[in-house]
Amino acid sequence: MASGTGNASKTHFAINAKIILLSFLFLFLLLLIVRTSFPSSQQLYSPVPSSSTELTIQTQQAQESASASAADCPTTTAAATCAKTPPSLAQALVHYATTNITPQQTYDEISVSLRVLAKKSPCNFLVFGLGHDSLMWTSLNHGGRTVFLEEDKAWIDQVTQKLPTLEAFHVTYDTKVTQAEKLMKLRDEEECKAVSDPRSSKCELAHKGFPSEVYDVEWDLIMVDAPTGWHDDAPGRMTAIYTAGLIARNRESGETDVFVHDVDRVIEDGFSKAFLCEGYLTEQVGRLRHFTVPSHRARSGRPFCP
Repeated sequence: MASGTGNASKTHFAINAKIILLSFLFLFLLLLIVRTSFPSSQQLYSPVPSSSTELTIQTQQAQESASASAADCPTTTAAATCAKTPPSLAQALVHYATTNITPQQTYDEISVSLRVLAKKSPCNFLVFGLGHDSLMWTSLNHGGRTVFLEEDKAWIDQVTQKLPTLEAFHVTYDTKVTQAEKLMKLRDEEECKAVSDPRSSKCELAHKGFPSEVYDVEWDLIMVDAPTGWHDDAPGRMTAIYTAGLIARNRESGETDVFVHDVDRVIEDGFSKAFLCEGYLTEQVGRLRHFTVPSHRARSGRPFCP
């Protein structure tokens, strides 16, 4: 009887989680439709031109804007099509509505990244790990680029066969969880405090074997939710966390939002604090920690940690 009650509770929880996720996606879709369907406040309240020259300029700008809109939706029929649900969001809604498998993160944890995506998307989003939440992240970054780095080649093949629109790369790691204590000592080494392209870094923690896209793109968000780190022979997230921080610091300007999941574990907790820096910590919700890491190239002389 107790077992049956437990199974019923799990089923009830899974259904609730699914409803919450679908609500997130519907709200995001509604926001997209509202933003694309209504004119901006600048369009609604543009001032009356004070001269014929200003009128000419505004007329030209209006024509250019109309031409751009026409290119996207040149006919009434096309305009109606533009108001339809984007394919990525439609696919996500159907996918999560027809599966009992829910994302690894909790509602509150997902909400942290969602708030940032709501401000920055469409953007460049790098995710360490390919999981049951991958289609969700791609959909929430509709119109942007979302890339996944995964250690298990067979898992990539399995997921992308079902969801071919996901952009995933197979990567390998040459570390083990048992090396974490030794690698942590590198935080005091000068070569590990130097900010550069990870491929040219002299720090042992810098991962040099990722696809070139990882190093060449300026990422607006980075989510570290892999590689595996829950047993001794697993690679652990030591180099993933350090390299994510180095990529963020090495961007030309601006800042990168870096998220680390599973910070209830020793490695994720210690390495995120040491190499993403407590001074850059924005918030922590549940097992998710959010850092806002500024460009170090934009201001020379900035210390590795504030």
